[in-house]
Amino acid sequence: MSAPTPVAPMMPRTLFNEDHEAFRKTVRRFFEEEIAPHHERWEEQQHIDRHLWNKAGELGMLCATMPEEYGGAGVDRLYSVILMEEQARAGDSASGFALHSDIVANYINNFGTEAQKLEWLPKMATGEAIGAIAMTEPGTGSDLQSIKATAKLDGDDYIVNGSKIFITNGYLCDVAVVVVKTGDAEKGSQNVSLLIMDAKMPGFTKGRPLKKVGMRGQDTCELFFDNVRVPKANLLGMEGMGFIMLMKELAWERMMIGIMCVSGAEFALATTVDYVKLRKVFGKPVSAYQNTRFKLAEMRSEIQIARVFVDRCIEQVIKGELSIEAACAAKYWVSDLLSKVVDECVQLHGGYGYMMEYPIARAYIDTRANRIYGGTNEIMKELISRSI
Repeated sequence: MSAPTPVAPMMPRTLFNEDHEAFRKTVRRFFEEEIAPHHERWEEQQHIDRHLWNKAGELGMLCATMPEEYGGAGVDRLYSVILMEEQARAGDSASGFALHSDIVANYINNFGTEAQKLEWLPKMATGEAIGAIAMTEPGTGSDLQSIKATAKLDGDDYIVNGSKIFITNGYLCDVAVVVVKTGDAEKGSQNVSLLIMDAKMPGFTKGRPLKKVGMRGQDTCELFFDNVRVPKANLLGMEGMGFIMLMKELAWERMMIGIMCVSGAEFALATTVDYVKLRKVFGKPVSAYQNTRFKLAEMRSEIQIARVFVDRCIEQVIKGELSIEAACAAKYWVSDLLSKVVDECVQLHGGYGYMMEYPIARAYIDTRANRIYGGTNEIMKELISRSI
């Protein structure tokens, strides 16, 4: 099914220049030609084809913001924003490029040693190595201070035991940044550390891709660590500084969710506008009825309000001034809005809104998870309230 006709914004965007838009054309073509036509097959196999990572790397779509000496293009984060927006525009919930390039690579680039950067970032930029970050455990969810995975020092190695769940890119990953306790498990955040783990290390195993309600084409699985011997040189940053590093990067991760959610809402509205103009009820297009027009007006207005806030947050990201509270607000409010918009759009589709051949039906089940991962929306409100 072809991409919907975009709904014109009420307020012009001012973030992007000609170079950004040229990159957008490349990314849009990639998602339209290489991703969208295969989505149904990927939902059955529960991950995208491995070679797509290499193709994305060839086009400069992976780790573009990383320094040139590590295989990136050294460009600003607006290039990352474009990739996320175009992924959402294509209705793609399968590829994990953004997490790989803008979360995993950032941890290694921002906190890693020169040797760690040279070992992994060039491979990640080409797609030779797929990156994952392993935070969540079966019993912890958003509470990272309570993780149970341990890394006990034994000579020049850490011995890692434990498991992680809901790990995006986990099944195909070649490298993972793993959150572990390197000291007394009862001391909360004080002993949280990050280790770079090669997926080929003995004792590092992967479960089958998890069967999810939505986002079924995305590679998500459990990871298990059974006496995995990890060289001490693989410690990211300093021992016991993991929680601080996580908090520093989580603001951008939550911002990423806001970026994809507002673009997802724009996609849902656009595909619905196309549908209601063509679908007839009692001899008239669905778009001719006042209820439809008012619902579309409400959604367009609320999405535009979200777009202005998200774009302003992106400006703050570029300046290095984005507050934790603003990132939390973008994550929770825009993901709530996306669920609301998609639900309204399903209703305007009528019975066809429940058919998986229509993009809005897939969006209905795919977008629900945005209110959970990256920290639940309830956690976002808790964090915001602490600054009041």
